Amino acid sequence: MSSAEPKPQIHLVLEPGRADREYWRELLRYHELFSILAWRDVAVRYKQTVIGASWAFVRPFLTMVVFTVLFGHLAKLAQTTGAPYAILVFAGLLPWTLFASVMGDVSTSVVSNGNLIARVYFPRLIVPLSTVVVALIDFAVSLVILVGLMVWYLYVPGWQILLLPVFVLLALLTALGPALWAASMIVKYRDFRFIIPFAMQFGLYVSPVGFSSSVVPEKWRLLYSLNPVVGVIDGFRWCIIGGDSPIYWPGFVLSLAVMVFFLWLGIHTFRRTERSFADMV
Repeated sequence: MSSAEPKPQIHLVLEPGRADREYWRELLRYHELFSILAWRDVAVRYKQTVIGASWAFVRPFLTMVVFTVLFGHLAKLAQTTGAPYAILVFAGLLPWTLFASVMGDVSTSVVSNGNLIARVYFPRLIVPLSTVVVALIDFAVSLVILVGLMVWYLYVPGWQILLLPVFVLLALLTALGPALWAASMIVKYRDFRFIIPFAMQFGLYVSPVGFSSSVVPEKWRLLYSLNPVVGVIDGFRWCIIGGDSPIYWPGFVLSLAVMVFFLWLGIHTFRRTERSFADMV
C-alpha cells in the first residue's frame, strides 16, 4: 500500500502595506459594481420626476438670477471685471454647485446604502465614488447655460478654456476629501448629516460665487484662500474669462495645499473606519 502523498505546504507571507495595495487593486476589479451603483443613482435621481434632468438646468439658472440682482445691482459689484457679470457669476456658480452636490451625495452615501454594505463585501470606497457620477451629469447639463450665456453676450473665451477639465477635476477632489470624512462621521453620529446642508448654505455666501475674490482686501486675501473652494472658483473663472479674472497665485497654491490635506484626511479616515460600517449602518 502506497504511502499517502504529502500535503502541500502553505506559506503565509506578511508584508507591510500589502493589504493597502490590494485594496486599491480591488477598486479596479470591482469596476462593474461601480458602474451598476452609478447607473442606479442616476436612475433614482431622475425617475418619476416631473422635469427630470431639467432640474439641473433650472436650479443654477435661478441662483444666477438671484446673485445677479443681489450682488450685481444692489451691492454694485458688477463692474469688478470687464466680462459680463452674468458670466462671472455663473463661472463661479458651476464649480460651487459641483462641489456642493458631491458633498451632499457622498456624505450620506454610506448610510443610504446600509443594506448593501451590511450583506456583501466589496471595497467600501466604491459607494461614495459612484455617487460622483450624478454630480458630473448635473454639471454637464448646467454647462449648457454657460454656453448659452456666452452666445447671448457674444463672449468668446481664450485659450484658457482648454484647461477647464483640470479645474473640474480639482473641484471634485476638493469636495471628495471633506465628503469622505463627513461620510465616516455620519455613520457613527447620524445627526451630523444635518450640518452638511447648513455648511453648504453658509459656504455659498462666503465663497467668491457672486463676486470676484479680487474684492477681498489684499491683506486678507491669502487668509481667505484657506477656503479651498476659492482657488477652484478663481481657476474656473480664469479658464472662462481669462485676463479679466486673473488667478491670485499665492492664494491658489494655498488652496491646493488645503485641498490635498483634506483629501488625505478624508481617505485616511474613511479607510480607518470602514471596517466598522457593517456593524453601525
